[in-house]
Amino acid sequence: MADPSTAPARSRTTGAGLTLAATPIGDPLDASLRLVAALQQASVIAAEDTRRVKKLASMLEIPLHGRVVAYHEHNEASLTPELVALMQAGERTLLVTDAGMPSVSDPGYRLVTACVEADVPVTCLPGPSAVLVALALSGLPVDRFCFEGFCPRKPGERRRRLEQVADERRTMVFFEAPHRLAATLASMAEAFGEDRRASVCRELTKTYEEVRRGELGELVEWAEGEVRGEITIVVEGASSRAVDPDAALADVLARVEAGERLKDACKAVAGPSGIPAPQLYDAAVAARRR
Repeated sequence: MADPSTAPARSRTTGAGLTLAATPIGDPLDASLRLVAALQQASVIAAEDTRRVKKLASMLEIPLHGRVVAYHEHNEASLTPELVALMQAGERTLLVTDAGMPSVSDPGYRLVTACVEADVPVTCLPGPSAVLVALALSGLPVDRFCFEGFCPRKPGERRRRLEQVADERRTMVFFEAPHRLAATLASMAEAFGEDRRASVCRELTKTYEEVRRGELGELVEWAEGEVRGEITIVVEGASSRAVDPDAALADVLARVEAGERLKDACKAVAGPSGIPAPQLYDAAVAARRR
């Protein structure tokens, strides 16, 4: 690792306050010179996992001179006032999470808000981000995108959340646990249509990095096998083409009349029409009752 003393002076974090620092999402060599310097210069290091930051420092072959404290979702509410008080007293505090940028599906937002309210300076050391890496590798439009974080774990809540963004025109980025990947992709295929393009990025920047691209229906079949590692899903935004709901409903009813299951018919029509499958299903049930 390069000696941080050779970095330009303006790259160093000086003075009291809070510094958010992005950490490598896989490869420790992605650590910036500014992160290396900040880790050594901080008087307090608030870490999501103290063991992880100490391991990172060991891999970077640098000492940690400051006090390392655990700061995670279970104690951030109680610890935030204490950290703010330390910064007001002149302590230089560095916030790091297990990987990527603090506050992005990780602890940080509460502390930043508290610092802003207390007029404590806040700055940020940019760096690795699974969201941006996955977007760049996805092969999908990246001129406009939105980050949706983790989907709800419960099937019903997950379905409702995805239905809410079914008409989103921007490319969408999601995080997901490997053991819930198949279920989430199946819910996406139902809400967005099986032919909506997507990519599943696994173990980004690590030895076994893998990117699977295809339609949601194809990715559901692939994910039914064992998938391990950190997962980021990128999904194409909804089509901007004009949609005729009556024509789509008529197509569903015609398919059912021909012997196709209602659920399957809705899935088949959802993709080309851009109308979520659950919405078509409800409309078809209502139409058959009339």
